[in-house]
Order: sequence, then C-alpha cells, then structure tokens
Amino acid sequence: EVQKHSVHTLVFRSLKRTHDMFVADNAKPIPLDEESHKVKMAVKLRTEYGSVLHMPTLKENLREKGGPNTGDPYGHKQYSGNQGQELEYLITGTHPYPPGPGVALTADTKVQRMPSESAAQSLAVALPASQSRLDANRTAAGVGDIYRHAGISERSQPPGMSVAMVEAGGNKNSVLMAKKAPTMPKPQWHPPWKLYRVISGHLGWVRCIAVEPGNQWFVTGSADRTIKIWDLASGKLKLSLTGHISTVRGVIVSARSPYLFSCGEDKQVKCWDLEYNKVIRHYHGHLSAVYGLDLHPTIDVLVTCSRDSTARIWDVRTKASVHTLSGHTNAVATVKCQAAEPQIITGSHDTTIRLWDLVAGKTRVTLTNHKKSVRAVVLHPRHYTFASGSPDNIKQWKFPDGNFIQNLSGHNAIINTLAVNSDGVLVSGADNGTMHLWDWRTGYNFQRVHAAVQPGSLDSESGIFACVFDQSESRLLTAEADKTIKVYKEDDTATEETHPVSWKPEIIKRKRF
Repeated sequence: EVQKHSVHTLVFRSLKRTHDMFVADNAKPIPLDEESHKVKMAVKLRTEYGSVLHMPTLKENLREKGGPNTGDPYGHKQYSGNQGQELEYLITGTHPYPPGPGVALTADTKVQRMPSESAAQSLAVALPASQSRLDANRTAAGVGDIYRHAGISERSQPPGMSVAMVEAGGNKNSVLMAKKAPTMPKPQWHPPWKLYRVISGHLGWVRCIAVEPGNQWFVTGSADRTIKIWDLASGKLKLSLTGHISTVRGVIVSARSPYLFSCGEDKQVKCWDLEYNKVIRHYHGHLSAVYGLDLHPTIDVLVTCSRDSTARIWDVRTKASVHTLSGHTNAVATVKCQAAEPQIITGSHDTTIRLWDLVAGKTRVTLTNHKKSVRAVVLHPRHYTFASGSPDNIKQWKFPDGNFIQNLSGHNAIINTLAVNSDGVLVSGADNGTMHLWDWRTGYNFQRVHAAVQPGSLDSESGIFACVFDQSESRLLTAEADKTIKVYKEDDTATEETHPVSWKPEIIKRKRF
C-alpha cells in the first residue's frame, strides 16, 4: 500500500533530491596551482615571446610598475641602465657595439658598458627608419605587458580580431589587426518566376517529365500508367503511349537517337522508337520498382536505379546489363550521368550519395553527410559541381571527389526534385507543393512559390514530383500531384528596383554536416 503524503512534503522531497543531484558541481574548474602556473608562464614567455624580450620598454610601462625590477613574479633577470636618471628607454643586453654610427666595430672601438640615454637616442636616430621599425617601436609590448597578459587564454580575443606577425628590425612582433569576418557575398539578381500555364490531361499523379533536345515537345509519365507527349509552345497533347502496367517513374529522350526511354514501378525499362511509337527493346534485370533513369551524354549507355538497392548500366543496343552497381543499403531514388569523371552519381534512401567508376563498376566516393533520404541530385550545366536534396538540407558538392561546398537551408520539406539552369537558378520542388528558387553561387533563397492546386483536387494533393527547365532555360515545367503540369516563366516586367534582393550581409554560419 502506497503511503500518502501532503503536497508540502512531496515538494520538499523533490527539492531535496534535486539539490542532492546538482550539489556536486562537476563543471566547476579545478583550482589553479600557483607554482605550476608560474612554471608554465615562464616557459611560455621564453618560447613565444623570446624574440621580443630584448626590445626597449616604453617609459609609461616602467612608471606603471614603479621601476624595472618590480612586478616580476617569475624571477627573470632584468637589466637597468643609469639608475639615477629617469630613462626614456631601457636597453637590454650587453653585446659589443660601436660608440656611434659609421664607426667600424673593432677591438679598440667596441663598447661593452650600457650607453647613456643620449648615446642610445643618437644611435637610434642614425638607423634607417623603416616603416616596420617605426611601427614596432610604437607598438612593441614591454616585458611588463607580456607578464600582465600572459595568463589570458589565446582564444579570449574578441571576434573579428586576429594576430598578425609583423617583421620589425629582424624580430617578430605581435600586432593586433582587425580582420573582417567572412560574410555571404551579394547574390546575383534573378527575376522572379511566375505561373503562366497549367496543363491537365493525366488521370493520376504526374511523376516524371523530360524535354526533348529540339525543344519542340516534352514528355511526362504518370501514375495512370501512360506516357504523354505534349507540344511545348501550345501545351496541347500530341500523343499517348501505353504499355506500362504500373506507375511510370522515369522518362528521358535521347539526343543521339530517336528513342524515348521509360521505367516504372512494374520493374520494366522500355525503349520506345518515336518514328513508330512502339516499344522496340526491354531491359530486364531489376528485382523491384525502377525509380529513375539517365542516359550517358557521349556513349550509348543507359543507367537505371531501383528499389532493389542497385543501379544498373545497360548497353542501349544489345540490351545487355554491363554492370550492376551494388553498395547502397536501401532503395536508390535518383541517378545522374555525365561525360567527366565520376560518370555516374546516385542518391539513395540509405541517406548516402555515391560517385561511381563507370569502367570498373565500383564506388569511387561515398558521401554520408545527409541525415535523411536523398531523393534528388542535379548536376550544374557549366560548373564542375552538383547539388543533392534531402529533407534535412540541400547540399552543394565539388567534383571529382565530392568535396562539400555549402548547405542551402530553409526548404523544410521532403525534396523530390532539383533543377538548375546556366544562370545559376536552382529550383527545389517538395512533397508539400512548395517550390523554392535559389541563387546557386551564394545559396540565397530569392523566391518561394506554392501554386494553388487544380480545382477539383484535394488540398492534400499538393506536391511536386519532378521539375525541369526547357532547352532555352526560359521555361520551367513541374510535374505535380494534382495531375497537372505547370509551366513557369521569368517575369519580364520585373527589375532590380521593383523586386530588390532582401539580402543582409550576415556572417556565414556554415555547418560541415
């Protein structure tokens, strides 16, 4: 039977337990041992400031300290000049030197004693007054200053300040110089994009889209199992192709031959001859749904990626599977090809991106920075870089080794698709129907779009599955969950004055991961 207590007793017990838990202050620093601190500071002085300990000490430092020998807790030997006079400079060291400028240093002329103040000043005047020497004399820290600041941590300088080493009379001297914190460069201005056409005709989600190399028409694949070909200028339907028995997940038009390639959740990869509008080849081998495909730009090779965790390389003509790229541990969502190394890039639901060696059929690099599924990868048409999209971030990378460039943060949704044009406009389309437009170089998000769904669709059927620029890069086409294709174009009337960049040069806070 549980004993009942008053609220007062329970609160008191809770307080006592909390107090007991936190009474041992584990974060409290260990008290400083004076002797070991002295030894540490003495060593530090010798190693870090040895080259400037011989330098003249400013008079105000001497006055502050009440004389040269006071306030030296570490027992270093200090030399004083004529004790009867109030010295302007304290000359340290007793090396032989000539009595004046222009006198050769011989056994007869060398002076071993400390010079008078006037002799020291005349000697200093005769020396060539270089700018660095003047700076050094003006800013040299006295030994007393070094002692005073020696215990301060190196990291306690205010942000934006850095220590620069300036050569002064053959010795190095620490000078504080203001260093500008790195700021985000001003992004290039891009005109905003506006919706100007909505094309309907599919009876299911539009899952993929591709524009033909001649820029006359484009092709879409849908969950209604059909492939439709549309006129790009008018948006009119030209042709429907049937043959897949499940959702069509990828389409691409060859620039090297009059062929259209498609893949779907029915595990099939088909090659369509557009002169006869018939399937002429099947590529068999995937064990599960095929999620994406791409053609190699210079050789007759087709690459597909699948839910069976592999990507396959096919010879277009012989239909043979050249390589099976295995290594991913979950569905491979996207694949891209390029002529330069690495020739194949895949993104997977196992959160990794792999760069592949096409000849060997092996992984060159595995990028593990993303925390969530990588559903989209896009290659920049001009730069030797690429971007990957995941719900945690859009990340930019450098070829060939996949060096990280920067994060594009702010599109907090499941990113299904990425597209980029030569102007440096990166588009990310998400599962919730939002589309963000970014400046590629700076990662600045200059526009956010959430187009209304087609009347008759549910609000929940708001999602962008694929997007692509046409060959002229003046039109942007999106394939959406409301069964439509939306076409966007740049706003010709917009100027930098009417749509200014609301950008602040804030300090960059880029994370590695």
